[in-house]
Amino acid sequence: MRLYMGLVHYPVYNKNHERIASAVTTFDLHDLSRLAKTYGVKRFYVITPLEDQQELADRVVRHWTEGYGASYNPNRKEALELVSVLTSIDDCVREVTQQEGKKPALFTTDASQKRARVLSYREASDMVLTDKVILLLFGTAWGLSEEVFDRSGYFLAPITTHTDYNHLSVRSAAAIILDRLAGKYPRGQ
Repeated sequence: MRLYMGLVHYPVYNKNHERIASAVTTFDLHDLSRLAKTYGVKRFYVITPLEDQQELADRVVRHWTEGYGASYNPNRKEALELVSVLTSIDDCVREVTQQEGKKPALFTTDASQKRARVLSYREASDMVLTDKVILLLFGTAWGLSEEVFDRSGYFLAPITTHTDYNHLSVRSAAAIILDRLAGKYPRGQ
């Protein structure tokens, strides 16, 4: 698998549909790095232009990969070693391209059901398990901004349930989506 994951903190929307940069949360760093390690993601990018948020993320990662936390919890060290903090999606695409020798396909997620062309999870899973380089982007706050979707080559179907409530945390949504894309069985449903 040549799957990479990015947690986008900018550009995203707030609840008033204004473009913002959201705050990094330590829960996301811990849980999403463990998720990435579990499902064989090659690198987990935290994408934020805010220097104070980059410093926070770097400090947490260093604590668990170099500091006391590394010896205290080697499993967490192993997961957090996948984290790389970058300023922009462009920087992320450049790094993946340099690593893989080809530009990644951008897969985006959107909790709304307004996208005209979406991949089923079976189609997306088939792509993940081939030699295709994929950068899977998740939005924070109230979701990725339209400019990110404009760049994306692939939209994943939203997670739907039997209720009208549709506001999962990014950690929960990412777990469901990665299991559908890279889980051993059942796959792509």
